[in-house]
Amino acid sequence: MTKGFFDYPQQAAYGRIVPKSKIFAFGNPTRRLRDLFATEIDQIVWRFKLAPETLNLPAGLGVTEIQVFGVELKSGVADMSEDILRCIDNATGFPIIFEIASVARQGNRVRVVAAYKRPSEADSTKWVVGEYFSTAWLPAQTKRSPLPVVLNLASLYERILRQLMPFSGNPGETLQSLVERHRIMAVKQRELTRLEDHLKREKQFNRKVEINAQMRTVKAEIETLTSGKAM
Repeated sequence: MTKGFFDYPQQAAYGRIVPKSKIFAFGNPTRRLRDLFATEIDQIVWRFKLAPETLNLPAGLGVTEIQVFGVELKSGVADMSEDILRCIDNATGFPIIFEIASVARQGNRVRVVAAYKRPSEADSTKWVVGEYFSTAWLPAQTKRSPLPVVLNLASLYERILRQLMPFSGNPGETLQSLVERHRIMAVKQRELTRLEDHLKREKQFNRKVEINAQMRTVKAEIETLTSGKAM
């Protein structure tokens, strides 16, 4: 069994194809993004609807339903653009768990992806979509884990998201705080990559010393964020 790859109950099965035209109508994608949909996506299937009437769980704070969408890539497409996921999330008024299926040279594979999605504090009719978290690519036949035992849908959503994150939270740390910690760490990781690229190109010894010092600082910040000591 694999963390984040869940065995959803059959009573929650929905099994409806989501037309790309419906996503375009609500997501208002650019022409470039429409082209990405055409190039990468075979079909989108609304696989499960996790709701009070299908799971016998009450709604929780900000979470009345959770949708599970299967995104089937076109043959030979190894992965998909995150912009497509964000467009689907922006067009859909519920949290979504994506299961991306790829049939490529590596064989039939699947990975689970989701972002922390919450109602906007400024406008309750809109949603804020954060950073995306993902499992590794898994063989399609990988055994699924049972859903965690929880008291409501908000707790279920939180448990699912935490299993997709690369490191866990500290005792008492809220989901929103943990997501923000991941966001800052992703910024620092990009900064570290930029410095590493700069170091490879730099010829002057003094500048190399400066860049190495900057890299040590950023690495220490990443280590602190990973451990949560500064939270």
